[in-house]
Amino acid sequence: MVERNETDRLNDILKAASDPTRREILTLLAQHGPQRVGDIHGHFDMSLNAVSKHIKVLETAGLVKRRTEWREHMIEVQMAPLSVIDSWFAQLRSIWDLRLEALDDILTKGAATDD
Repeated sequence: MVERNETDRLNDILKAASDPTRREILTLLAQHGPQRVGDIHGHFDMSLNAVSKHIKVLETAGLVKRRTEWREHMIEVQMAPLSVIDSWFAQLRSIWDLRLEALDDILTKGAATDD
């Protein structure tokens, strides 16, 4: 089996979260806790099959977890995978911090030489 690296996981998560319907499903689950698939479907003007496909994409990305209780499928948001996004943003922030420090140095030195 091929091991997935953090870049692959980030791509999967961003792709899954790029769709407005899937983001709305994640928000619904985060706000109200685990929901039955039928209850999630009630929030959208689309077929149950379409909602199920969106949930499957979220499942594949690890953003939701499905558990079966008798005949009901309960969907629960999984927040841990979002740490991959947070890590990526932290890297971007550090790059920008370095650039802003360099700009500040240039501006400070430029202002000091103008005196």
